[in-house]
Amino acid sequence: MDLMEDQHSPRSAEGDAKVITLCGSTRFEAEFAEVNQRLTMDGCVVISLGMFDLPGYDWTVDSSDLKRRLRGVHFQKIRMADEVYIVDPGGYVGESTRQEIAYAESLAKPVRYLSREVPPTALPPVCSRSA
Repeated sequence: MDLMEDQHSPRSAEGDAKVITLCGSTRFEAEFAEVNQRLTMDGCVVISLGMFDLPGYDWTVDSSDLKRRLRGVHFQKIRMADEVYIVDPGGYVGESTRQEIAYAESLAKPVRYLSREVPPTALPPVCSRSA
């Protein structure tokens, strides 16, 4: 068996590894890392946030329009995905994440939620074809 082509890796409808974009509040950095690791170990290509904090940056002023530009980049990440995974411990979904969910749904992307999972050890791989 060729190690570069693992027959058991989760695949998209096109046969490539499934691409999953993570969305959620930047306050959940540790949870993002855990979900990213689990999905990667399941054989998925994971696209996550580019940063969680920008020390000293005042998001309430945002004079450089950075928030708008980062939102555009994240929406592109959603377009690139086969599926969107919401990192929402305790069910928390803020306004930006609600907009990302609406955008993903407008593109007919499947949306999964961390808060709706049973303990991950009891689940089959999230990226499996039957999921």
